[in-house]
Amino acid sequence: MPLLEVRDLAVRYDKAVILNGVSLQSAEREFVGVVGPNGAGKSTLLRAISGLVRFEQRMKRGTAGEIALEGEVRFAGERIDQLPAHEIRRRGLVHCPERRRPFRELTVLENLLAGAYLSRDAGSSARQLERCFALFPRLAERKEQVAGTLSGGEQQMLSTARALMFEAKLLAIDEPSLGLAPRIREELFAAIARIHTDGVAVLLVEQEVGQVFKMAARSYVLSQGRVIAAGTAAQLMGDETVRAGYLGL
Repeated sequence: MPLLEVRDLAVRYDKAVILNGVSLQSAEREFVGVVGPNGAGKSTLLRAISGLVRFEQRMKRGTAGEIALEGEVRFAGERIDQLPAHEIRRRGLVHCPERRRPFRELTVLENLLAGAYLSRDAGSSARQLERCFALFPRLAERKEQVAGTLSGGEQQMLSTARALMFEAKLLAIDEPSLGLAPRIREELFAAIARIHTDGVAVLLVEQEVGQVFKMAARSYVLSQGRVIAAGTAAQLMGDETVRAGYLGL
């Protein structure tokens, strides 16, 4: 049984179709990539899986700018597409969104503790905090620093670590390398690899196709809201149409 299974997922904002019949799955402890051109619907896919599109849909119900969401999402055998985002997170599917978004006025430590808000186990929160500082030593050095004063790379580390503070079975990460210097990107991807080695399944949306192919066991290629190809790096790179037309390689 897959850990995550998405069936015929469709998202429409007014008349604009963002996702159109997307299906994918991930096994326990598997590293899966999602790649494709800008505007393909990759970020919307993660937002739909994690319950954020459903939240927006409820907020806008009865107003202009309707949002429609169809399809089915199952996690650990349970259907979750009707659940609120905090309940999906409580089950262990954790979304780390793009563009970082720390609580800028809080310290690094306060941001991390906010990530453990749903946990009822103080011992687990302490263990996760220790783990986050081991993964990102720079955050330990800056734990009393206000998050808004961190560099972009440090804020991305903080965002990833905050997502891990509530024990994750699957970590869905959206564009973590966006706007980061090469050296910081390397540090971040090394930490994500260690997270996966520790037994957490990873679903990575990323523009750096080569990096995704190095890390992921399998990848899905999205274009115009559809999955147009899926497979290992070798399979996708061996398809000339996919490689030239959708991967920019």
